[in-house]
Amino acid sequence: MMLIMKTRLLIPVLIALAIAIQSCVSKKEYQQLQNSYNKLDSNTRDLHNQYLLTQRNLDASTERVKSLDEQLASEKSNVKALQDALDKCLNAGNQGNINISKLVDEINRSNRYIQQLVNAKNKSDSLNMVLTNNLTRSLSPQETQDVDVKVLKGVVYISLSDNMLYKSGSYEISNKAGATLSKIAKIITDYSNYDVLIEGNTDNVPISEKNIRNNWDLSALRASSVVQALQKNYGVDPKRLTAGGRGEYNPIADNSTNVGKAQNRRTQIIITPKLDQFLDLIGKAPDKQN
Repeated sequence: MMLIMKTRLLIPVLIALAIAIQSCVSKKEYQQLQNSYNKLDSNTRDLHNQYLLTQRNLDASTERVKSLDEQLASEKSNVKALQDALDKCLNAGNQGNINISKLVDEINRSNRYIQQLVNAKNKSDSLNMVLTNNLTRSLSPQETQDVDVKVLKGVVYISLSDNMLYKSGSYEISNKAGATLSKIAKIITDYSNYDVLIEGNTDNVPISEKNIRNNWDLSALRASSVVQALQKNYGVDPKRLTAGGRGEYNPIADNSTNVGKAQNRRTQIIITPKLDQFLDLIGKAPDKQN
């Protein structure tokens, strides 16, 4: 981020310098300065796009950590309640050795479960980060603006915007979607043991096209178009694919704004690996020392 700020501060200086010396340098030298400026400006935009992508990945990881932290807090509360009960039993001196032994066993079981949650949290964070990086590393900065990849509870969600996938007001795949779909098809074919659900979603604006009754139809048709493109154009086994439409009833944003509607108009590609296949999906387990 510091590099981006410094670069932005440097751009006006280059412009002022170019204007000041334009009268005393040759046209060729001036053009060289202009080319340097253009390259620096392009690098600045690339860095900004990379920063936005990193921020989205960080937000997803924070949400996963929050869920596991809540489970840890609940179990720690249970341990405290059991410890308080044990203390009362010991102080009162009227419960007997059997009840005390049961309380100790309960505390030990809770402690072991807490440790399992801690281990699962650490492993889940590492696996999810590696998996997300593997899935997004082939996408260009421009593609990451229309493609959102998340890993939640062992399920991979690849969300594609309708602007990138379809022709305006239609369920036909646009020409510009080909490059991105080919990369996603490569991911799907590489991990051939996993089933894939293609799920269409819309905003709450009623559709007015002929032969399309409502948003249920539109979402299902769009999902079907993606399934058929993956099958016919990129050789994905159709036995692994399922097309489904959820219409306007699975929003992720407020439909009262244009930005919210744009987020709701999306197609999700959902990969659901089994837990024992998770390591195969990322290639290898993270180093235990890390």
